[in-house]
Amino acid sequence: MLPDAAAYLLRNARVPGVFLPGGVPAGAATDADGSPLLDLVVADGKLARIVPAGHGPADLPAFDLKGRQAWPRLIDVHTHLDKGHTVARTPNPDGDFPGARDATTADRTRYWTAEDLRRRMEFGLACAEAHGVAAIRTHLDSQESGAGEGSSRDQAAVTWGVFREMRDAWAGRITLQGVGLTPIDAYATPYGIRLADLIAESGGLIGGVTRPTGGLHGQALDEMDGLLDDLFRLARERDLDVDLHVDETGDPQAASLAAIARAVLRNGYEGRVTCGHCCSLAVQDPETAAATIALVAQAGLRIVTLPTVNLYLQDRSRGRTPRWRGVAPVQELKAAGVPVAIAGDNCRDAFYAYGDHDVLDTFRMGVRILHLDHPFADAPAMVGPLPAAIMGLEAGSVREGGPADLILLAARTLNEVLARPHANRLILTNGRRLRAEAPSYEALDGESAAW
Repeated sequence: MLPDAAAYLLRNARVPGVFLPGGVPAGAATDADGSPLLDLVVADGKLARIVPAGHGPADLPAFDLKGRQAWPRLIDVHTHLDKGHTVARTPNPDGDFPGARDATTADRTRYWTAEDLRRRMEFGLACAEAHGVAAIRTHLDSQESGAGEGSSRDQAAVTWGVFREMRDAWAGRITLQGVGLTPIDAYATPYGIRLADLIAESGGLIGGVTRPTGGLHGQALDEMDGLLDDLFRLARERDLDVDLHVDETGDPQAASLAAIARAVLRNGYEGRVTCGHCCSLAVQDPETAAATIALVAQAGLRIVTLPTVNLYLQDRSRGRTPRWRGVAPVQELKAAGVPVAIAGDNCRDAFYAYGDHDVLDTFRMGVRILHLDHPFADAPAMVGPLPAAIMGLEAGSVREGGPADLILLAARTLNEVLARPHANRLILTNGRRLRAEAPSYEALDGESAAW
């Protein structure tokens, strides 16, 4: 049992070294994965001291982890809270990208009132909190209403209004950031200017997808360079960072990522742009891919890979087994010095029929899909300090003076972390055990259910 005291000791905690911004304390015994054995002093909700195991104060009540892992609460830097938990009412029968696009349009047009968004976003946030998520960046569908959709509702205004409510309501529990999501050709129109203003007023980021309105990734966008310049001009005028959906396709001819890197350099926006997906980079010839990765590094782009969703969605065709994993070439990007984070993306919607807003589960799957093991090296950083840095947060780490926000796992090594789903994890927020559990699915229908 955790001590019920303002100050106590977490004894013999195994913390992966990549979560320690202050470095491994001198004299700490470190295992083969670079995880030292530590004593963590919790006082008034903060990590007051981090010392080698056996060096914590003897006069404090203690909880002995016996070498089990202690992680920070994790970061989900690319999600879609507004789409989440719609798969039952508007399924995607083929499970492919065109079906997902069409089903999402239909669901958004028919159902996305403020009440509907509020209920589903609350549900997603409650799931994330129960699993130990500290911060979420969510992309918010912000296409112009009535553009062939049969709806007169100002969807962007409704969605961003609910997002602002959620951000305020969940402050201190989960940090939220919002990104405007629309095909980038919208930013060359008067609507795009109004959207950029709405995003700025909401404290968000400019974002979009590098495909034409109503089209697919890989389809040519005329005047791509000009469209990107329009986007960066709007961003610069409002001092906004940028987060884009890029080349979410297995078409090797899709080369938006290189165009974005050139636009960043042309517009002086280095270090302020994040690109998600980037799947086509993995199927391009080695010379083309290497040249693009070099440009990405030069432009200071941050890349987010979405392994579970892209594994599910890419190379899907009914009656045919997929031939590739659908993910970006993460190891090559990391070798070039490009920051790469892992995130969850969609959850129980037309783009991905599964999930539970559980970053630890996404990490476990991502390690296997992307071969980030043997050795694990800095893989855990991809759901902790790396996405936290992308979001400009000090979360996702275990540091002296920081909040005692931790995930305690019944696992001693990273192999044991990967081997089980850890439904019995303990979540600490400000040093206190979080008693919240993932909500029942009946909550999506406005009902309560005891199990």
